[in-house]
Amino acid sequence: MILVSDPVFGEVELTGSVKELARLAGAVAEGEGFISSVAATAPDRESLAGGEVRQAPGPGVLIHLDSPRRILVISGDPVARALFADNLDAMTTAMAAVDGGGHRHIDHFARHPYLVEGSMPLVVGIPGGGPPTR
Repeated sequence: MILVSDPVFGEVELTGSVKELARLAGAVAEGEGFISSVAATAPDRESLAGGEVRQAPGPGVLIHLDSPRRILVISGDPVARALFADNLDAMTTAMAAVDGGGHRHIDHFARHPYLVEGSMPLVVGIPGGGPPTR
């Protein structure tokens, strides 16, 4: 899995295989875990060390960057985490079915089913469908 922070767009790009994204979805559903990231070489982006999942009282899921540790943190209550994990699984299945890759955006909006306001936007991708386009 590769995690990079894009300061220009204020988002994190998460790229992984179907297996790696399924492992992340499992950690999100369980409410705990750490998934390390492979260093990326992107001149205008910061490579992150990994993603950490934590339980939190909620309501909802908060995605944020722990900048000093270079870690993406996903925390939330069991119900919201289960929705997010199901969404990750569905996205992964859909991306794998289309030319073996692609990407999807996860952004907060009013009345979002699981993300809380202040959550960092994510671009989740599987190699093979090309890089995210702006």
